[in-house]
Amino acid sequence: MLYPRVSLYAMMLASAGIPLYIHLPLFASVNLGIGLAALGGILLAIRLFDLVQDPLIGWAIDRWPQAQRLFALAAAGGLAIGFPLLFSLSGGPLAAFKLVLVLLLLFSAYSLGMILLYGRSATLAEQPAPGALLTLAAFREAGMLGGVILAAIAPAALAALGAAGQGYGAFGLVLGGLALFTAAATLRLWQRPAVTGRPLSLTALAQAGALRLLALAVLNSLPVALTSTLFLFFVEDRLQLPGRAGPLLVLFFVSAGLSVPLWAWLSQRIGPKQTLLTAMPLAIVAFAGAAALGPCSLTGFAVICAASGAALGADMVLLPAMFSIALTRAGLNASAAFGIWSFAGKLALALAAALALPLLEQQGYQPGKENSQHALHALSLSYAVLPCVFKTAAFAFALTLPSERATQ
Repeated sequence: MLYPRVSLYAMMLASAGIPLYIHLPLFASVNLGIGLAALGGILLAIRLFDLVQDPLIGWAIDRWPQAQRLFALAAAGGLAIGFPLLFSLSGGPLAAFKLVLVLLLLFSAYSLGMILLYGRSATLAEQPAPGALLTLAAFREAGMLGGVILAAIAPAALAALGAAGQGYGAFGLVLGGLALFTAAATLRLWQRPAVTGRPLSLTALAQAGALRLLALAVLNSLPVALTSTLFLFFVEDRLQLPGRAGPLLVLFFVSAGLSVPLWAWLSQRIGPKQTLLTAMPLAIVAFAGAAALGPCSLTGFAVICAASGAALGADMVLLPAMFSIALTRAGLNASAAFGIWSFAGKLALALAAALALPLLEQQGYQPGKENSQHALHALSLSYAVLPCVFKTAAFAFALTLPSERATQ
């Protein structure tokens, strides 16, 4: 079966992505002694590296389609080496330098795997048609969400089993082992003849409607980037719910996973654009609700996690599928385009970190410490209000997209 292997490879990548975007701020602050502003600067600098790297990766995958198995193994190998190294780092004068080197390895391997997986949509789908591409997207994003859930609960579970250092050292080994297993189990996935198209250009992307989708993806990624970066801080310090971040993350991503079949089914009937416009207001309401919560609001925040998770499921399935459909219809090389797409998504995450982390530090916020009401208000503003503004802007932009007919 082809699609389960797609899900497995996606799960490996997602389980790698969550530590880089959710666990890293807390790990670097507590275990390495790196300040929030410094970490935000590091992540932004790595994004500048990705500005060149990600489009080159996409170009290379399109240039050498016969080497897709080698690319897949290289991505898994980089993750297998990088995560045990990352979570074995300790503080010291060279902590930031060592962190940068390991993150360059991990982000490079992660980019390679993501661009390969998304750029080869036409290759991996049963046929390069909108309906088949949406079905592939549903399997791929289900695997992604499975990996996210694994990564969300693993550190706490490992710590509960006796692992030292909040479970992060053992977590790195688990992620490395998963990458090795996935590399072996998905080798046959990359034997299919690669579907390639004509060379990419800005004019061709614009004519295909892909540039507008790319702009929407960046704008739409900013709210999730902010909440992902600040989730642990918001739960622990603003809501004062110690030990609840892991279960709430699981609820968020389980809700996203359960919603994927619904959004895929709906998009087949009313079209991807109308489905996206149906899901976006749900996220806006959830962000607005989070801003109104006070300490110990476990039930209220659980409802918000479920609602915003369901909205995320639509984003994950629909936007990459819409981009892939636009590229396939125009006969364009998809991997090079998804290299740009990958950079755009990570740029949003870096911008969120570069914006929010220094702002919080300037306002006196310190993770895990006693904070003033002023600092906690700044945390709520960054976690809930700014994402609501960005999501509303993304919704307004999505309204301007051309309507798509249902794919069945």
